Amino acid sequence: MVRVVHTADWQLGKPFGGFPDDVRSTLTEARLDVIDRIGNIAVDNSAQHILVVGDVFDNVDPGDRILVQALSRMSRASANWWLMPGNHDHARAGGLWTRVRAKAPENVHVVDVPEAVALEDGAWLLPAPLDHRRTRDDPTSLFDDMVTPPGVVRIGLGHGSITEFGGSSEATNIIPPDRARASRLDYLALGDWHGHLIVNERTAYSGTPEADRFGRNEPGSVIVADVKYGEPPKLERVETGRYRWLTQQWEIAHIDDFDRNVVALRAGGDPAKSLLNLTLVGAVSLADRVSILQKLEDDLAHELRWLIVSSDGLIAQPTKDDLANIDVQGTLATAAARLQQLIEVGGADSIRASAALERLYVEAMRARDEAIA
Repeated sequence: MVRVVHTADWQLGKPFGGFPDDVRSTLTEARLDVIDRIGNIAVDNSAQHILVVGDVFDNVDPGDRILVQALSRMSRASANWWLMPGNHDHARAGGLWTRVRAKAPENVHVVDVPEAVALEDGAWLLPAPLDHRRTRDDPTSLFDDMVTPPGVVRIGLGHGSITEFGGSSEATNIIPPDRARASRLDYLALGDWHGHLIVNERTAYSGTPEADRFGRNEPGSVIVADVKYGEPPKLERVETGRYRWLTQQWEIAHIDDFDRNVVALRAGGDPAKSLLNLTLVGAVSLADRVSILQKLEDDLAHELRWLIVSSDGLIAQPTKDDLANIDVQGTLATAAARLQQLIEVGGADSIRASAALERLYVEAMRARDEAIA
């Protein structure tokens, strides 16, 4: 039996475009810091080998700082790191992996050739490195021709998509779901899918160790795998991520609903380590909508690492109290009444009318507050 840590899709050097500089910086450092956590997990679990199954780097030229930082952190762990090129950091002559080899410490090994390599006595790796970003061929088909001694553990490394993920004719780097059985593998460690996924009893995606996109709502993780010859491996998912990337939709009928969702969000984890892509839907009074948006802007946005809000689905239905609070006369009163009529009629004009009435309400309330002060 051999115990390994299976990880993939680090994508070191990812630019995180669209975020401000301070957020980009913290996300970049988090992806480097997770290397230390993975090394500690290996030590804590007495695993001598860490398998990084593709997309160690986000591109084929990550820059010297990222490369040196990554190798420096790997050198601290008392375990062997086995790095395989994926689609983002594919192998090419004289490229990235030549640089990695030149700078790598003794415990870092590059497997950029599709040849079986001894992991330790009684256990062999069968890597399927990618030499192109996209290929229509199965990168793991060469496993069948990789000869290993009889009776040893065979662990395959593959980076690509299991065919069952979708029927798109444009899919690339396709791996058949029965590859482990067909190639007599005791375990097939996969990369490319950024979420944790057990495909079958001998095949799994570890997911990325540090989440890097919205849509999954799960923290980054690795797999600690006990792999024994001739038996299904024992797989344990271990969380490693610092940041949560959350996608949520809150249905709001009253400001109290909003407050309850905020309480639940805070209870679910440290807001400072959370990025939230939030959609608000429902129908509330004009006063509640304005108050909700102010709370988001003035409070929650500063608590979270990052906040994206879509509020178009939160419809303001002005009440008599809302209109009374505007407290306008003359032309403004006529305009407010006309806007309310357009809102009630519906259609494309109602959206603009709602935004205009909300703006009028906000300015009226601001003027009132300034007068009181």
